[in-house]
Amino acid sequence: MISAILLAAGQSKRMVGENKLTKKIRGIPLIKHSVKNILASSVDELIVVLGYQKEIIEKLIDKNVKIKFVFNNNFESGMASSIKIGLNNLSEKTEAFFICLGDMPMINQDVYNQLIRSRNNKEIIVPTYKGQQGNPILFSKSMKSIIISIEGDIGAKKILEQNKDKILKVKIDDINITKDFNTKDNFNS
Repeated sequence: MISAILLAAGQSKRMVGENKLTKKIRGIPLIKHSVKNILASSVDELIVVLGYQKEIIEKLIDKNVKIKFVFNNNFESGMASSIKIGLNNLSEKTEAFFICLGDMPMINQDVYNQLIRSRNNKEIIVPTYKGQQGNPILFSKSMKSIIISIEGDIGAKKILEQNKDKILKVKIDDINITKDFNTKDNFNS
């Protein structure tokens, strides 16, 4: 089973008064794009980690049997707390899991599927575009206990730095694996 943890708990601090996940791209809220693309892939389970404005975000997402909503009471402490909540809610059958960022709505299903197909004996599958590391990152379940040890707002960056020998980099011909929507300018470009 392949799972995905979608981080959707943040406060959108750089958006100054707006929640980026509710902003529309092509008439559809950003978070709906992210969810739709993950569900269109070969992912079997999607854990959506909510926090800031949880009721608003949850209402924007169409219900689906593959989706499990979980709440991070400690979302203000940073991304690591949301990752831990997601990890603690994975199915026991999960063999590998993506850590996905809610503000990267343009990553299409083909990217997820290509990363899933690329799995081999490496424990971390990292997409790259023209040498630049992107998202989402696919982790083997053997990495779960290591990832749970992270703290603060660093995400999985520290884990990657400390486990370079476990990484397989996969070239993806899609700039969207490097593009997030963190500021108002991102929505205007």
